[in-house]
Amino acid sequence: MSVDDSLTTYDVQQLRDAFAAIDPQVARFDGPGGSLVPEAVAAAVADTLRAGLCQRGGPTALGAMAEETVVAARAALARFVGLPDPSGVVFGRSMTALTFDMARTLARDWAPGDEVVVSRLDHDANIRPWVLAAERAGATVRWLGFDPVTAELDDLGPLLSDRTRLVAVTAASNLFGSRTDVAGIVGAAQAVGALVFVDAVHLAAHEPVDMVALGADIVVCSPYKWFGPHLGALAADPALLATLRPDKLLPSTDAVPERFELGTLPYELLAGVTAAVEFAEQWGMTAVEAHERALLGRLLGGLAELPHVTVHGRPRRRTPTVLVTVEGVTPVEASRQLAVRGVVAPSGSFYALEAARHAGLGEQGGVRIGLSPYTTEDEVNHLLDTLGDVTAT
Repeated sequence: MSVDDSLTTYDVQQLRDAFAAIDPQVARFDGPGGSLVPEAVAAAVADTLRAGLCQRGGPTALGAMAEETVVAARAALARFVGLPDPSGVVFGRSMTALTFDMARTLARDWAPGDEVVVSRLDHDANIRPWVLAAERAGATVRWLGFDPVTAELDDLGPLLSDRTRLVAVTAASNLFGSRTDVAGIVGAAQAVGALVFVDAVHLAAHEPVDMVALGADIVVCSPYKWFGPHLGALAADPALLATLRPDKLLPSTDAVPERFELGTLPYELLAGVTAAVEFAEQWGMTAVEAHERALLGRLLGGLAELPHVTVHGRPRRRTPTVLVTVEGVTPVEASRQLAVRGVVAPSGSFYALEAARHAGLGEQGGVRIGLSPYTTEDEVNHLLDTLGDVTAT
């Protein structure tokens, strides 16, 4: 079953029953920071720990089980992001760690005069690794801005040249929810011979991801954003990965993708990845997207009726993530008042520091309201009612 297949009817209450951490007394809008984990994923992690896996391969049944766990996780992640060959899947401690490793590796071939494009709309994990790597190589960083009102990216074209080596861009803003035109960016960047590195961490939690359709060279995501355990994943054509020489231990394998994975893999977390993908396949990311889109319409309509609340960013296409501020109330205080009444909506810039600054919000950012597959209409209504009562103290 693919991640686009789904149950006949999207029954949000049935889905909620799969999560032990859901408390009917608490309305959670903190999904962009990390999803709750269904029982099937927790069980997969626990069962793998109890099995006593230690090292892959060898003559033992446990070694074979460890190997099968890794292979299954690569296959599952490849299905989830639409990567044709699972041997292009690399697992790491986090998306941030994987991006730093890849930046250091790619930058070995950069030189003074080369150029790297980063976006002010991005999470810092898809900015700082490239900025630091470019500085060390003597390459020039070109900044792609965005409209502070709409949170739509500016035109990439003027920033590109035959010296552009890489374009790093988000598929969806974790701060404003903006969906970017990844396919268009890829086409423009590849026309000048540049690689495209796409942060799909936020997008993958809300919509199906298709690497073939996007055309990106490298895509990264974080399974803990969509039902899984805490680790990161990178997906690329194995042929591209074979051309790259990351730092590694001398006795460790030079095979792709293992040459990019430092030390023993966390088998229990990989088992959790497989279970998370299977859970997403059971419900269908297309069905998740439709459910969240309907709730987003209710949320945006309700926010428009609250004159003291400002919505920041009005992109043409967006994920169900909305950043707001309340007149006369700091984001921290607004978040606190919501929490007192059982609404979890955190405040800050959420590591999208360049985006918050560019939009004039500073480091305090705003209150981020994130809808999740398990969010209900009643919870959205409760949020709106509560937000309407947030006032300066």
